[in-house]
Amino acid sequence: AWVSSLSMGMVFFCSPIVSIFTDLFGCRKVAVIGAAVGLAGLLSSSFVSTIEPLYFTYGVLFACGCSFAYQPSLVILGHYFKKRLGLVNGIVTAGSSLFTVSLPFLLRALIDSVGLFNTLRVLCILMFILFLAGFTYKPLVSNTKDEEGGKKGKFRFSSEKKICNFSVFRVLSYRIWAFGIPAALFGYFVPYVHLMKHVEDRFGNSVPEEVLLLCLGITSGVGRLIFGRVADYIPGAKKVYLQVASFFFIGLMSMMIPLCHVFGGLIAVCLFMGLFDGCFICIMAPIAFELVGAQDVSQAIGFLLGLMSIPMTVGPPIAGLLRDRLGTYDVAFYLAGVPPLIGGAILCFIPWVHERQKLKERAKPVDGDTTEKMLENESTLMSDATEKAVKEMESGF
Repeated sequence: AWVSSLSMGMVFFCSPIVSIFTDLFGCRKVAVIGAAVGLAGLLSSSFVSTIEPLYFTYGVLFACGCSFAYQPSLVILGHYFKKRLGLVNGIVTAGSSLFTVSLPFLLRALIDSVGLFNTLRVLCILMFILFLAGFTYKPLVSNTKDEEGGKKGKFRFSSEKKICNFSVFRVLSYRIWAFGIPAALFGYFVPYVHLMKHVEDRFGNSVPEEVLLLCLGITSGVGRLIFGRVADYIPGAKKVYLQVASFFFIGLMSMMIPLCHVFGGLIAVCLFMGLFDGCFICIMAPIAFELVGAQDVSQAIGFLLGLMSIPMTVGPPIAGLLRDRLGTYDVAFYLAGVPPLIGGAILCFIPWVHERQKLKERAKPVDGDTTEKMLENESTLMSDATEKAVKEMESGF
């Protein structure tokens, strides 16, 4: 359990570092190297015979490689798509839902037939495909800072370019978003981690637990496609309202889990939870592009994913501790529904704040242009008056 928990935490914990490398070296190099490192970690994990090396080979090396390969896949989409960015993100992220549904059955069949270590070697094929796919990441958004640095030298960066672009936190709407989402995630992943154990405690082995995972995976994929397309019709930062709705429904569904004394009720809860989970995931990148722009989106997403690693790691163990103390998951699920509601309420302020920021930014250039035009007019009048005086003097002579 610690191996898989360490792996998941490292994927998100490395995100700020990945964003820095993405800005410095580009999406293609980072994705290709990340896939290569992940392939090396997964392949080496298939040759170890004890649990201790897995902490490094799978928990650290493979996870870091996945992190370096994952984030550029979100950033590169903004280079190619603008009008339908939400739909594109929905299609891309729907792939994880497809594998959430199919991969567990494939893994169980592989482990039963060829064993764990050979299964890891088979999965290396997927990492190799990811390695090849990274070569297609050709950025199309020009970076003027990079061009200026390129004129000075091939491996030198301009003095204006910062390795750690903390300037994104100067954008108030992004600050609210970057701290509101982690606040919601303290309870967000509790149902995903403890739902199977809760079903076992309440219903025993008389119900098919895998059906719940199947419902979550299918509706999450459907939600990513539907809400990704819907997001394209919502202008600007108002896309955040979709995430507000997703947090509200997920928090509500978490609180309803203890109230379901029939397995069919849990299936309905999982269907709705998966649908709005897809909504939350597919519009993260489009919102980041709206709040900070294409040039800063890489580190904006990286900082957000890094902050998300804290509640994702802390929330489920706290829920497990409550279950150990109280003997039931009921209180844990009730409390898990509170942070998404609070986080959604915080995010409601973002469109209003972002619109005020845009109005201020528009006002500054207008004032500057007006001042420049007044100075130009004054200089033109003075030059005309001087020329006229010179001509009169010349005609007098």
